Amino acid sequence: MKVADLDRAIKFYTEVLGFEVVARMGRAAAFLSAGGYHHHIGLNTWESNGGSRPPRGTTGLYHFALLLPSRHALATTLKRLLEHGWPIDGAADHGVSEAVYLRDPDGNGIEIYRDRPREQWPKNPDGTYAMVSDPLDLDDLLKESN
Repeated sequence: MKVADLDRAIKFYTEVLGFEVVARMGRAAAFLSAGGYHHHIGLNTWESNGGSRPPRGTTGLYHFALLLPSRHALATTLKRLLEHGWPIDGAADHGVSEAVYLRDPDGNGIEIYRDRPREQWPKNPDGTYAMVSDPLDLDDLLKESN
């Protein structure tokens, strides 16, 4: 991902979202991981050092999604976001999953979510999944962070 300020981006992804730096290429790039993988996220300033956010109404990635392993992990991440005063764009219960939406310091959209067990996924009469976009009860979710 192109970022304007590598240190600012690293701070967000490590302190707010909980990733770990596994490799760094000076002030130009860093690779971050959850759980020791070689990297889940690559950050660089090769073409964007000091750059501005893309203007609204332009093409590009809407958001990327980070699948968390459990409802507890989603709740813990939400709690960390709130503790850091990080703004949340929205939250939704999609029937098959629960999701929280936000932006990183460079304006990149992020969906943090957890899937419900497949046997709980709602289905339509024809057998297809009945995904919805209902409000997510954040207070109830936060109870899982304890």
